[in-house]
This record gives sequence, structure tokens and C-alpha cells, in this order.
Amino acid sequence: MKKELINSFLKLPLSELISIADKVRREFAGTNLDLCSILNAKSGLCGQDCKFCAQALRHKTKIPVYPLKTKKEIFDAARRAKDIGAERFDIVTSGDSLSKEELKVICEVITEITKELGIKMCASLGAMGEEALKELKQSGLTQYHHNIETSAGYFPKIVTTHTFQDRVNTIKAAKNAGLRVCSGGIIGLGETMEDRVEMALCLQELNVDSVPLNILVPVKGTPLEGKPPITCEEVIRTIAIFRIILKDKVIKIAAGRESLLKDFQALGFMAGANGMLIGGYLTIKGRSVEEDWRLAEEIKKIWQI
Repeated sequence: MKKELINSFLKLPLSELISIADKVRREFAGTNLDLCSILNAKSGLCGQDCKFCAQALRHKTKIPVYPLKTKKEIFDAARRAKDIGAERFDIVTSGDSLSKEELKVICEVITEITKELGIKMCASLGAMGEEALKELKQSGLTQYHHNIETSAGYFPKIVTTHTFQDRVNTIKAAKNAGLRVCSGGIIGLGETMEDRVEMALCLQELNVDSVPLNILVPVKGTPLEGKPPITCEEVIRTIAIFRIILKDKVIKIAAGRESLLKDFQALGFMAGANGMLIGGYLTIKGRSVEEDWRLAEEIKKIWQI
């Protein structure tokens, strides 16, 4: 899609933009609402310097710090995810990469979960090569999560300990390993709408399958703790533009949807979103499962109109 056309969409009144995005969602993505749940399976002590992240060792945040959870703990979390209605369970670990022993544990528990629970498995384990990703796929993993975070141009202002290309390399390796890829980023880091468009176009080029959109929740102790929040309208416009560009992909509203959109969360699904995380995030508590299920029912009713 040409940038001139995208820019013309950005200039539309919000109601018109939402209407266009909703038509694109109906035509290309249908009415399935994708629900997934994540587990912070290894927390803190990350050597990277992502300015938004509470888990970076160099940031003075007060979060739980612990090594990789046991297979039983991970399995039990997957069971809870299935019980609350999640279609996919994502094992997330802090740090840029895993040790061979950690990878072995995760592969073994993915096999157990797949065999005994049947829930679709996703993992977010940092930078990874094709061979390790093939090992995960053979264990039962169906999707790998690795965010690009923002545009290539804005990335160095947020992360300096690895490059944007490093992120792209892992995504390509996951694709080559035969896995679906979940990749998106965070809005509200200080980037422009043009940066968000560039991010969406990059994800389109990489042909990722699912796109989580997080909204920055400034964490005390991180370099972005004083960053003022973006407006609800900005969030809705961003969701709509991502839908128009990415057409048939799953677009999930993730962290920040509760605090930024508040009572307007359903509007995000009218603007093209068709997925969300339930059951909380990594270091931020989400809404109750009951509230999210009420929202899911509301969304389904809106989509039937």
C-alpha cells in the first residue's frame, strides 16, 4: 500500500477511518476473536536496555525476579489459560536468549502441554536461530513471538544493546522453521504516527501472522517513567491504520488497553482489532477474566450488527 494513500486515511475524521477499518476487518479477517494468555516464566535480570522494560537489570524497578519456572508451574499455568478460555498459551522469558538447559525444559513442557491439554502453544524466548526454533516446532510449538517494538528509524532511540535487524533475523528464522510468527510492538514511546505506519509496513513485508499492539504503561524506574500518555484517539487511529495495512492478520490489543482506552475498549474492536490478551501481562496486572469475557461478548454483539 502506498504511503500517499495511507496518509490520506490518516487525515480522515475518526468515524470515517473506523468505518473503513471495520469493513476491511469484516472482509479479510472475519468475526473470530483471538484470545491468548501469557506466562512470565522467567522474570527480571535482563541485560538488554529497552527503555520501556521493567525487567532490564540496569533499570531500578521493583518487580519479582526469578529463574525459569518448573515444568509443573508452566503446565499448571497452561491449564489455567485453557480454563479461562484462551485459545493459545504463550511462554515468555526475560533476557536476550536461553541456555541449552532452559530450552530443553521448555521443549519438554511444550510437548506435555500439547499432548495433555491441546491448547495451541506460543513462546517468546528472545533472539533465536533456526535450529533452536525447529527444535521448538518439533516439540509442538506452533507460533513464535518476537516484537519489532517500533519502526526501524525509531528503534535506536529505544534500544541500543541489539539492533532492529537482529529482531528481523529472528522473525525470518522462525518463518524458515515453519512457525507462525506473532510480532508487533509498543505505541506511545515518543514515536510519530509515521513511525507507526513504518512499523505496520515492515510487519506486512515480513508477513507475520499476528500483531500485538501494546500501549506504553510507564513503569517507575525505567527511562520512560515520565512519558505522558498518548490520547485514546491516537490509539484508535493506530489500530485502524494497522488493520487497513495488514488486512487479514490478527491484531491484538495487549498491555495498556485497560488504562488508556478505559471504557472505550470496544471501540478498538470496531476500529479493526480482532484479538486480545486475557489473564494479565508480564509485569502489569490486567483486568479480571470476568470483565474481559463481558467485553468479548460485547464485541461479538457489535460485530453482528
